[in-house]
Amino acid sequence: MKVLIIEDEPAISKSIKEYFKPYGIQCENAASKREALDKIGMYEYDCILLDLMLPDGDGFDILKELKRLNKTDGVIIISAKETLETRIEGFNLGADDYLTKPFHLSELLVRMQALIRRKNFNGSNIITFNEISVDLLGKNVTVNDIKLDITKKEIDLLLYLIGNQNKVLSKSAIAEYLSGDMADMLDNHDFVYAHIKNLKKKLTTSGAGDYIKTVYGLGYKWQDE
Repeated sequence: MKVLIIEDEPAISKSIKEYFKPYGIQCENAASKREALDKIGMYEYDCILLDLMLPDGDGFDILKELKRLNKTDGVIIISAKETLETRIEGFNLGADDYLTKPFHLSELLVRMQALIRRKNFNGSNIITFNEISVDLLGKNVTVNDIKLDITKKEIDLLLYLIGNQNKVLSKSAIAEYLSGDMADMLDNHDFVYAHIKNLKKKLTTSGAGDYIKTVYGLGYKWQDE
C-alpha cells in the first residue's frame, strides 16, 4: 500500500509514517503544493492524505489537478479547517473523506483502509480470486485454505496485480508501486522480476493457477487461465 502525505508540518508527517510502518504501509511526503503536484503527476497512490493549508497554495488546487488528470487515487482531507462550506467544497472536488485535526492515528488508519477496500475491492477485508484468498487485516494469503509463507512485499504485489486484473503493468509501474519515488534512484528494475518470480512460484507450487502472465516487452498482467 502506497500513501502520499501532503503536509507541511514535519512532526505530523513523521508521526503518521511511524504509526503506519508496522502495517507495511509505504509513505511518501510532500511539504508544499508544488512538490505535491510534481508527485501526483508522476506516480500513483492508493491514498492521498491532504492538508488544505500549504505554504505555497491551497489544497483544493491539488484536488482540481487530480480531477483534471482523471486520477483515481483515494483522498482523505486532514485539516484544521472545520466548516460546512470547506467540507462540501472538498467532497465536490472529489475528496473521499474528511478528518479534522487533531485526530487519532488509529482512526486515520481505519478510515484509510476502509477507503482502499471500497475503491479497490468492493469494501471486503477478504479478497478472493478463485482458490486464492488474501486477508487484508491479517496480512496473510491462503491457497485452498493453506497459508503461504509470503512476505509483505509479495502481498502488496499480489494485491496490485489482482486489483489491476487484465491490465498490463510495466516494470516501472510495479517498481514505483513497491518502492515509491525511490524507484527513480535505482539503476534497474531487476528486483521486480525477482518479486514476480518468487510470488509466481509460491502460488503455483501451492496449487494456484498460473495467473501472472508475462507480456514480453511491456510487463506483466494478472488474468484468469
